[in-house]
Amino acid sequence: MELERLRPTVLRATFHTYELATLIAAARYLAETAPEDVPEGSLSQLTALLKDYDTQLSHLDSGAGT
Repeated sequence: MELERLRPTVLRATFHTYELATLIAAARYLAETAPEDVPEGSLSQLTALLKDYDTQLSHLDSGAGT
């Protein structure tokens, strides 16, 4: 994995597919089985991130043949 700071609050991350798959799987597990002490705001952000990831992934998949 590589991280690059583009601006103070913006990073660009480059992952191998297995690295990203590991992070996404862990995030999905937490989102689905979150203990009660996980703040609702954090869980909402995580759920939104996973939704955005799925949207971006579907765009990649639909453009794979071009």
